[in-house]
Amino acid sequence: MRPEHPDGKQQAPANGEEAGTLALMALAWTLNDERRAERLLALTGLDADALRAGIGNPATLRAVLEFLADHEPDLIGCADALGIEPTALVAARWELGR
Repeated sequence: MRPEHPDGKQQAPANGEEAGTLALMALAWTLNDERRAERLLALTGLDADALRAGIGNPATLRAVLEFLADHEPDLIGCADALGIEPTALVAARWELGR
């Protein structure tokens, strides 16, 4: 991932591969908190098996990013933890939808 912002935070993924990597990092952050992980599964309709099976599927990764984008505190928390701008997560969501 390449920094584009003066503070070194990435603003947007350059391509689908970077978007997928960013989504996987966001998924790891999401699953690191049990309550947030349970909310992800409940709101996306995924279960643990579907999440594992879809780990390389752009639609599954997009669902993770949509989950974050729909709850601003999580979006900002994830972005801070990953050292990126929240807009990078939103841009990755759209990149995965192409």
